[in-house]
Amino acid sequence: MDVVRALESALPGVTVSASSPDRVAYSRDLWPRRLLDVRAGRPGVHQPLAVVWPRSTEDLVRLTRFARSEGAALVPFGAGSGVCGAVDPSARSIVVDLKKMRDFSLDPSEPSIDVGPGAMGITLEEDVQRAGFTIGHFPSSILCSTVGGWIAARGAGQCSGLYGKIEDMVASVDCVLGTGDVVTLKRRFDGPNLVPLVIGSEGTLCTIARAKLRLHPVPAARSYAAFSFPDIESGWEALRLMFQAGLRPAVSRLYDPIDSAIMKSGSVRSGRKKRGPKTASASLSSLARGILRVPRALNAVIQAAEGNLLGGATMVLVFEGESGAAHADCERASLIASQAGARSLGEGPARKWFAHRYSVSYRQAPVFRLGAFSDTMEVAAPWSKLGTLYDAVRAALGEHVLVMAHLSHAYPDGCSIYFTFSGAADTDDAAIAKYDAAWRSALGAAIEAGGTLSHHHGVGRSKAPRLGEELGYGIEVVRRLMTAWDPDGLMNPGNLTPRDGASPRDTEPISPFLPGEVDEHSLLATFAGDVTLAAAESALAARGLTLGLAAPGQTRVDAWIAAGLPGVRDAWSDPVAQPLAGFSARLHDGHRLLVRPAPRRAVGPDLAALVIGAGERVGRVEHATLAVQRRGAPAARELGFTGERNPPVGAAESAAWERIVSALG
Repeated sequence: MDVVRALESALPGVTVSASSPDRVAYSRDLWPRRLLDVRAGRPGVHQPLAVVWPRSTEDLVRLTRFARSEGAALVPFGAGSGVCGAVDPSARSIVVDLKKMRDFSLDPSEPSIDVGPGAMGITLEEDVQRAGFTIGHFPSSILCSTVGGWIAARGAGQCSGLYGKIEDMVASVDCVLGTGDVVTLKRRFDGPNLVPLVIGSEGTLCTIARAKLRLHPVPAARSYAAFSFPDIESGWEALRLMFQAGLRPAVSRLYDPIDSAIMKSGSVRSGRKKRGPKTASASLSSLARGILRVPRALNAVIQAAEGNLLGGATMVLVFEGESGAAHADCERASLIASQAGARSLGEGPARKWFAHRYSVSYRQAPVFRLGAFSDTMEVAAPWSKLGTLYDAVRAALGEHVLVMAHLSHAYPDGCSIYFTFSGAADTDDAAIAKYDAAWRSALGAAIEAGGTLSHHHGVGRSKAPRLGEELGYGIEVVRRLMTAWDPDGLMNPGNLTPRDGASPRDTEPISPFLPGEVDEHSLLATFAGDVTLAAAESALAARGLTLGLAAPGQTRVDAWIAAGLPGVRDAWSDPVAQPLAGFSARLHDGHRLLVRPAPRRAVGPDLAALVIGAGERVGRVEHATLAVQRRGAPAARELGFTGERNPPVGAAESAAWERIVSALG
């Protein structure tokens, strides 16, 4: 078959290419393991059949129908900045570059924006700011990532401490399912909310055609602060107290001693390359590779120097909003930091960080040019498990690579840890083996420590081998979701989990909670589904805690969740808080679905959507880990949004929901 001619016939007016340069260029994302293949002289290992550039939802429908009839696969592509291998096409794949679908319309009354998936982050944000608004989503990859990519990966931006992650910003999403059907999914609380299933699905359930995102007014002012803590543990304790006291710094970043030392030395250089003798450059490259070949000794030296030669941990805070509020909240945070043993560094480090906040996405290439490799790993856990998670993953990585870490996404119930690591070996194949060993060890350590495998980068092929250890039977649930919306297996096959993978055994992932357990450190409490809200509130009151409901009555916890958590604080007003951190549900097929508590996660579709507001159509909650508050604690400042809270369920949306109910029955 002449694929170009066939596609052009099926998609009149759509640009199509099967040229070798295009097929190589679209054969991967920025997964560092593939960069090692490129350095080893193996570029474009998995080249697609063709690349297409649709302009409309109608083009996507025609393309999907073509793929079904021809047995082709579809791999959505935004800007290719993903780092987990979600883009890894086969010879039967058509890569769908969505960047021509970038138009938008802004509604200042809500405020919100309706936008195509191919809109580039920085360009869209600049356009929105000219109208007096901000999306509030600032990933470090904003210069080279798209709206569709943000949603598909369940991404996070640097201002998540105020505005939340991308899942907190999406009001609705238009999708083209693997059947070719178009469906508009809308966020709601009192009925089926299928939006969380698309967010984080990484192209496996559908192609995202449009999205409606809530907006915020451009902040009138910012307040900056920075602190030095004796160690990273005292720093994250201060961070915990800030968020649990209702503070919402847009930016809150805590760097461990080695990362702090690098930051102080001035890691952001002029873009102008300094020229010097080639022999000196080669010697430096050789020295760096040699040091990285002994990571265990290097990490031991660094650990011994922490708190002495290297100094302590550095915290950077940025508050934004109305002038008086931003300043007052920064003062409150400064007091908490001081009481936790911090020394003020003034505004300077925070302002410097803010000025160079996107540069981290462009520091990887020099490491690879030196003959070494680098990567990042972001995990998350409740506050009570954060120390165990930090120590376990750091030790696991430290056997193979140089490792450093910072915390950059905090919540009332927990935090994300972002590890950066680098290594080297004598050959490219040996480097790949070391890279794989580091990832295997680190992912296993994260699972054993009770963390989630990903906070905002997603899964792709990078973390897929260990995903079953976190999700348990949830892996089978994800496969059934794929079957429900994409029965022919067109959509990014092989990503997240193979369609034909072995069914998981009934052994379940490590359960980090017990019924009746109250984690006061993380402000989480676990209750059986048959406990009434009144009984739960009474048990919490004895500890000075509360669910924060206006009138907790005799409704059972399981029925309350099935009804959509009525009475909780409006999620649009405080996007950072989440009422349900984890749960165990008995599905109607008899299997148990367990989602471990985590402040946020990016491990595929959010399976909580199958129980919250779902009317027990799929199963019944047996235990739930709920967010609680200290009685009398101040609430976070409200963010305004007048968009619809509980829109009616459309016919196509209802049909999509029934497909899921049938697949999971």
